[in-house]
Formats: sequence, C-alpha cells, structure tokens
Amino acid sequence: MHEQKMQVLQGTVSKLLRRGAATNLKKALSKIHPADIAHLFRYFDLKDQNRLINLISDQEQAADVLSELETDARQKLSELLDKDYLISLVQQMADDDSAELIRSLPEELADYVLAALHGEQSEDVEQLLSYDEHTAGGIMSPDVFSLDQELTVRQAIESLQDAEDYEMVFYLYITDDHNHLVGVLSLRQLLTVPPATMLREIMTTDVLRVRTEMDQEEVAELVAKYNILAIPVVDEHGKLMGLITVDDVIDVMRDEATEDIFKMAGASEEELLHGYKAFHIARLRLPWLLSTLVGGVITGTLMWYYKSTLEQAIMLISFIPVITGMGGNVGGQTSTILVRGFATGRIDFPVLRQVFFKELRVGLIMGVVCGLVIALVAMIWHQNVYLGLVVGLAMVVAISVAACMGVLATSFFKKVGIDPAIASSPFVQTVNDITGILIYFTTATLFLQHLV
Repeated sequence: MHEQKMQVLQGTVSKLLRRGAATNLKKALSKIHPADIAHLFRYFDLKDQNRLINLISDQEQAADVLSELETDARQKLSELLDKDYLISLVQQMADDDSAELIRSLPEELADYVLAALHGEQSEDVEQLLSYDEHTAGGIMSPDVFSLDQELTVRQAIESLQDAEDYEMVFYLYITDDHNHLVGVLSLRQLLTVPPATMLREIMTTDVLRVRTEMDQEEVAELVAKYNILAIPVVDEHGKLMGLITVDDVIDVMRDEATEDIFKMAGASEEELLHGYKAFHIARLRLPWLLSTLVGGVITGTLMWYYKSTLEQAIMLISFIPVITGMGGNVGGQTSTILVRGFATGRIDFPVLRQVFFKELRVGLIMGVVCGLVIALVAMIWHQNVYLGLVVGLAMVVAISVAACMGVLATSFFKKVGIDPAIASSPFVQTVNDITGILIYFTTATLFLQHLV
C-alpha cells in the first residue's frame, strides 16, 4: 500500500517537474511528510533533488528532508546546495542531526558551515563532533531535559510545562547541583504524589545509563534488552551529557545490520559510496574472492592427492558437489545464527558450550537425514551398496563438522576482536569445502576395495 502511494507521488512530482510548475510543486511538497519526500528523492537525479528541496517553502520541513536522506545522498546534495541555504537548513536541525551532516561533508565545507553556527548550537555541535561517530556521545542529543533533586513536584510540573526545544520527554532525569545524574522519574510518578513532595524523595536512584565512549551497538543492545524508550548518556564523572532516544537506536540497528549483511556477502558498505565505479568496487571485493580462490586451490590439491582413489572408482566424482555444497550451506547457516546471536547479545562466551553442542546435535540430525537420502540415490544410480555407504557416511560427518566449524570459526573471530560477520562468508564455506573433500575421499579410500 505504501509503495503504491509512493509510485503515485513520484508520478505526480515527475510530471510537475517536467512542466516546470513551480507553484503547484510547492503546494504539493508542503503536504508531504519529510520522510516521504526523502524517499521520493531516490527516484530523481541530483539536479532534480536540488530543484525540489529549494521549492520547499518551509525551511524546517526542508531541514527534516535533508536529515532523512541516506548519508551518501545527503552529502552529495549538500555539496550542490547554495552554501548560505545549506547553513540555514543546518540551523533548523536538531544538534545531533547537524553534527551527523557536518561529519559527512568535505573538510573545507564542514569548517565553513560550522563557523557559521552561533551560540549554544555551535557549542553543542562542536561537542558532538569531538566524539567518535559510532559511540554513544556521537549519536546522542545534548538537548536533554533534567530537573534538580531539590525541586518539589509542583515546581517540577511548572518547569515541564515551560520546557521547549528538548528531545521528547519520556522520562524525567534528576540531577544534583553539579549536573550529576542521580535519579529518574516517570511522568506517572510525578502526577500521582502530593505537590509539596521533594523529587529526591520519590526518584529512582538506580538509573540505567551509558558512558559517552560506549560503542553504539552496545547502546542498541541495552535499549533492546530492557525495552526502554530512551537512555541517558553521562561522562566519566557521571555528569548528564545527553540522551539517546529509540529512533536513534533504530537507525543504529539498521546500519549495523546493513554492515553485517555486506560483510557476510564478502562486500563492503563502502561500495555504495562509489556508485558505478567498477574498479573501486572490484578492489573492495577482491580480497574475499582471493581467499576463496586459495581455498579452491587447496581443494583441488587434495583431489589430486586422492587421484588414485578417483581413478579406481570414477563414480565417486558424481557426489563431490553434493558433499562440498551441503557442508558449505550448513556451515553458513550456523555462522549466520552465531553472528546474529552475538550482535543481539543473545549469545556470548559463557553460553558458547551449550550453543556448540546444540549445533552439533542439529548437524547430526540433518546429516543423518541427508545422508540416508543421498545413500539411497547412490545405490540406485550406480547399483553399489558400498558407494551408498561411503557417500552417506561422508555426508553425515561433513554436515556435523560443518555445523561445528560454523560455531568455532565465528567465535574465534569474535574472540580476537574481528567482526564475526566476516567469518560467515567466504571463510566458513571455504574451510568446509576442504574438510568435506578430506572426509569424502578418506572414507572412500577406506572402502576402496568394495568400490572397484
């Protein structure tokens, strides 16, 4: 339904652009949500995007559109905009969105925009830029509403009614005289106690918080684990520095998932930044393809080592693709489960033993089922019971080993500090090709006298 709506909007905007109907376009754009306009921009080239954003009469809406664009699209459009117009849009953005945009700009343009900001916004944005962009400090909003613990409930409600330009108030954070985070209150708590009650008497002192230097992925895991709508950010001294809301966390989860999918495919998110530059993209993918190439050479060497077995029982060649393919698939499935488990915090090293034996049992069950099927096929096809036994046994062992390898390889990468998504593909599949060939031909060699 949403896609149909977007197609209709795209058709309408395209027609108005071709006709040069600026007045009608302004009217149409003013009625469309900024997120939908940002989505529409995907279907237009940079020149048309520039025309469209300049036709949005409300600068706050235009700033929201720019904020909603993907990083690379936002960067390219920002470089095309008139500098003064770009500055006016940045001034309309929330501080965390401004910092994110400025980070993506070329250094010269970023310095120009930053120098044009004034007052509190300039200080807040510079502070955000001082943090690594993938940390809690880098994604937080410094505009966090807080109350002094010495206030009464009546004073707190009055302060809340006067609050402006803050992130949405899900929780009320309580601080001391030095801005240290000392407690938290819900709005419900605030409204159900006598007006003369002091905040320090009713606040919860056990506050879930994160430090400015914490990795954004860990922040997302905490928010997901405890089902909270926002989480406060403090510095090394416990001072309240900012707030991370659930919409920021959703963006982090999407970005991290995208990064993992790229890595599992042996590619890189950097490819998006190179567009259609074939040589750049090929350079990014080649290291992973070369590692697969090395694995293929090793597999070929092993087959050459067992050439006498193949020469005496040429029918063995029929099942090489099945053994290696099944092992690679099972290893890839197991590794994907581990990568996802580590990413969401559902799997960690204390429970790795249980995970290993669970995957071993699953591998054995799948191996037995697939082994029986392929053994039956081998016996009927080549009229040889022992060939069926060889292929079936090799399948059971290969799938079981592949399941274990998926756990071990992924855990090893995690342990040594390398993103485990890298282990999924092509490393695990390449290793399982090698072990599959070894298992298959070793089993065949043991039964060789019955196969010839």
